[in-house]
Amino acid sequence: MTFTLEGPVLEGALVRLEPLGRRHAADLAVAAEEDRGSYEFTWVPRADEVGAYIDAQLARAATGRLAPYAQVSLASGRAVGATSYWEPRFWRTDDRLDAIEVGFTWLARSAQGTGVNAEAKLLLFQHAFEEWGVARVDLKTDARNRRSRAAIERTGARFEGVLRNWSRSWAPGEDGRLRDSAIYSITAAEWPECRKRLEERVGGILDAG
Repeated sequence: MTFTLEGPVLEGALVRLEPLGRRHAADLAVAAEEDRGSYEFTWVPRADEVGAYIDAQLARAATGRLAPYAQVSLASGRAVGATSYWEPRFWRTDDRLDAIEVGFTWLARSAQGTGVNAEAKLLLFQHAFEEWGVARVDLKTDARNRRSRAAIERTGARFEGVLRNWSRSWAPGEDGRLRDSAIYSITAAEWPECRKRLEERVGGILDAG
């Protein structure tokens, strides 16, 4: 198999996605502590855990299953969150990537609702569909996480269902427990409409600014 999961730098008008590295630690430590009220079901490190968080993501990257990013706000030049490509899947016999997940996403409270998330998803989806030629991009979240589910639905991804006891829980105080995961996807046939929808969202934010 010749495909190697490596995430290139992806840049839009609001955000630049840079391969995650230790150089982002100071910014992410600040971002993670702004207001933790929206992180109830999401893995977001405390400031003093950011170094270990980055090391853990880089270790996953070394296995070929993850391409982690820092989300850098172009307005401030600072890393305001993280995201990743995750779990590349190959089903056919011609070494093409068939499917990829976008996950491990979080944003500082001040970056939420600014268009950074919408544009980051646009960049990630566009690269996956138009450069890698995937048939499917999927996203999942804790089924209880209404905020995350609403954000995913705004991208145009379709809800497929809830898989029970699907993965470990990232919720505080739930170490060792399993969670139900809400699964969403976008297929290659749906991508043109999804792209239009995301471009309109980002364009509206830029026009308003």
